Amino acid sequence: MATIRPFRALRPVPARAHEVAAVPYDVVTTSEARALASGNPASFLHVSRPEIDLPEGTDPHSDAVYRKGAENFERLERDGLLVRESEPSIYLYRLRMEDHAQTGVAAAYSLDEYDSGGIRRHERTRRDKEDDRTRHMVTLGAQTGPVFLTYRGRGEIDALVDAAARAEPLYDFEAEDGVSHTVWRVGGDAARRLVSEFERVLLLYIADGHHRAASASRARGELAGRGREDAGNSFLAVAFPAAHLRILPYNRVVKDLGSRTSEQFLAALRQKLPVSDSAPPSPARRGEVSVYLDGRWYGLDLRGSPELDVTLLQDRVLDPILGIRDVRTDPRIDFVGGGRGTGALERAVDEGRAAAAFSLFPVSIDDLMRIADAGGIMPPKSTWFEPKLRDGLLIHEI
Repeated sequence: MATIRPFRALRPVPARAHEVAAVPYDVVTTSEARALASGNPASFLHVSRPEIDLPEGTDPHSDAVYRKGAENFERLERDGLLVRESEPSIYLYRLRMEDHAQTGVAAAYSLDEYDSGGIRRHERTRRDKEDDRTRHMVTLGAQTGPVFLTYRGRGEIDALVDAAARAEPLYDFEAEDGVSHTVWRVGGDAARRLVSEFERVLLLYIADGHHRAASASRARGELAGRGREDAGNSFLAVAFPAAHLRILPYNRVVKDLGSRTSEQFLAALRQKLPVSDSAPPSPARRGEVSVYLDGRWYGLDLRGSPELDVTLLQDRVLDPILGIRDVRTDPRIDFVGGGRGTGALERAVDEGRAAAAFSLFPVSIDDLMRIADAGGIMPPKSTWFEPKLRDGLLIHEI
């Protein structure tokens, strides 16, 4: 059973929504966030990454940063860019990127179900990242970016969503990256029917936003410790039917080959795996990995194992050959979301920022659900969902 609740959203006024909406806080660096928000005081990056408004070199986890985030948040509301709904509602959120579209249900989802495992997860979280978003939520008294959920679709929900999406949208704009964002408000009997139909959804799964969900749970605990037992019992999320989702690969780049030359690295690969001297930048099927080295794409054949490709790459190449044992902490490895394309991998190597790049075939949503259902954990940086929800369009106050 999935519990969803209408909520009174704090949200941008429609005429300014395109200015306020911002990329998720965790997909950009401080310098990238500063560049994106430059010249746009309405950008929600001033709230989600407030260090951009402080001197360069400021510790992003300092007291001054959280204070600045709260000041910027209050400024947006004071200046009339954010308004509060008069009554609780549910929302529909449609993302469109080229010929792909997906529509999800935005609501307040149950933290009790998250804590008990009814909302399943497939990644471990890092304590430092939890610390950051927990403090951000508690300081602002709000969850400002949604968790991205998925579920095994139901025709009854699809029909209700389709009917509600025939109305005039609250927002409908195209962001600078070409992704269109459309939001509808759903109230009254239509909202009640959506709540009822979600009660028949057996399980929800976190697709993206594990740190946001974990931080919402911790924020509830902190607020309860301050005597606010009724605060923070739900978290902001958008749930999409699994059939709508598009998962892209989460590719890897390594900054050096250890003590090996390129020729020695290739020789070490050939001793362990079948290697082809020519391969497409994007693998055609599971079990194949493309490697960019010295201006050329090579192919690795990892087929024949039920393990995920990211696991096989780690166990057969990154750890034994390159000595990269923990991808969470090793500074020699970095990750490039599939939305940036294989050209980003080539540029990293050609410009000398990386020694080699690994292009992977994407994990499937069935893999994600299977692993989550078994209580398993996927390797770090296994999935990249595209297109992404924007921060600041729907805000859940706690």
